[in-house]
Amino acid sequence: MWKLLKGRSREAETFKEQGNAYYAKKDYNEAYNYYTKAIDMCPKNASYYGNRAATLMMLGRFREALGDAQQSVRLDDSFVRGHLREGKCHLSLGNAMAACRSFQRALELDHKNAQAQQEFKNANAVMEYEKIAETDFEKRDFRKVVFCMDRALEFAPACHRFKILKAECLAMLGRYPEAQSVASDILRMDSTNADALYVRGLCLYYEDCIEKAVQFFVQALRMAPDHEKACIACRNAKALKAKKEDGNKAFKEGNYKLAYELYTEALGIDPNNIKTNAKLYCNRGTVNSKLRKLDDAIEDCTNAVKLDDTYIKAYLRRAQCYMDTEQYEEAVRDYEKVYQTEKTKEHKQLLKNAQLELKKSKRKDYYKILGVDKNASEDEIKKAYRKRALMHHPDRHSGASAEVQKEEEKKFKEVGEAFTILSDPKKKTRYDSGQDLDEEGMNMGDFDANNIFKAFFGGPGGFSFEASGPGNFFFQFG
Repeated sequence: MWKLLKGRSREAETFKEQGNAYYAKKDYNEAYNYYTKAIDMCPKNASYYGNRAATLMMLGRFREALGDAQQSVRLDDSFVRGHLREGKCHLSLGNAMAACRSFQRALELDHKNAQAQQEFKNANAVMEYEKIAETDFEKRDFRKVVFCMDRALEFAPACHRFKILKAECLAMLGRYPEAQSVASDILRMDSTNADALYVRGLCLYYEDCIEKAVQFFVQALRMAPDHEKACIACRNAKALKAKKEDGNKAFKEGNYKLAYELYTEALGIDPNNIKTNAKLYCNRGTVNSKLRKLDDAIEDCTNAVKLDDTYIKAYLRRAQCYMDTEQYEEAVRDYEKVYQTEKTKEHKQLLKNAQLELKKSKRKDYYKILGVDKNASEDEIKKAYRKRALMHHPDRHSGASAEVQKEEEKKFKEVGEAFTILSDPKKKTRYDSGQDLDEEGMNMGDFDANNIFKAFFGGPGGFSFEASGPGNFFFQFG
């Protein structure tokens, strides 16, 4: 029996030496095989487990490595390297407190061990990063949480918990591709990881792919029925989808009041869902524009682009509302933003129209001066001129102060200008199209308002205003 044990021991040592040779060549898979053979021959040898643990660590299989490291110190509690490897595995997996205990034991056995001293500091640093991250997550300072998790992952590269927390915060920051990548990496290693399934769903939810998001939340809840975050997110996603669809249905049916109420209720479900809320604001803005509540529509569209500054539809809707409220500078600004993003013929034409209306708005508004609509007929224009010309004629205000006389004379001249342009089909066409009236001999500075008045009212002997009582005047031909 003794000879048999001695023979097995020699054979085990041979396997260990072969394992060492492969380890030195960084062929860790072969090293693992030979260390396993050594363990099979001598299952009570602590160093064999320690060596295989080191190999598994190099292969990134920290959970298996932890089992071997723990077995090595169970067999020999004075095995310093075994305690170091156990601590390193705990730390790599994110259990910094357990890692501290292992490193402390190594320091008890060898208080000058530099590696144990450094790893003990690293483990404490990870615990500090965890503590800060927990506080910052409560404060919703997600950038700082990501920073802390990045630092912690330098020491704990195999910690799924840290990766998931980082991914969740990346999702909250709108960095969806990065968050998806982290969650997908974990799911490739563990397809049943409920936290990773939740984060995948969260990214889809925040990207307004609500139906797909619900599928991931449901899957996460199958894996972990008590997963509180997945439960809340699933409930919110279903509620948002239903409210939004009901709002869309009411809008299509022309029930704008109900659509407004439903979109408003949907906006109250989850303030963190930026993309969906941007669409809801834009939809509600469309409802308000249909209800002719244009200022409210502008406010809704503004809220939409605050949430998503790439949302073209919201810029277009707001620009149209600005056009309808004659806020042409703002409309031009929005159409310029749209055209810079999507250089289509349609967007170019919308921008040109807004620029034309802006140019026209900076001229005198002859329709307003006469008090008529832009679609006024020739007779309506004549009637309006008659009324305004008589109202502002200088003779009517001859007894007023110099200041009032000057103001009325100015208005009288403007009324004459307006009639000159709007009563002439060619000039009116040029004016309506935004062309410059000073071109082709239409210099409005040269005309005489009195001549326009005489030509309009005619009469062989001129005209005069005479009082027929206090504050009353009538027009009299001579």
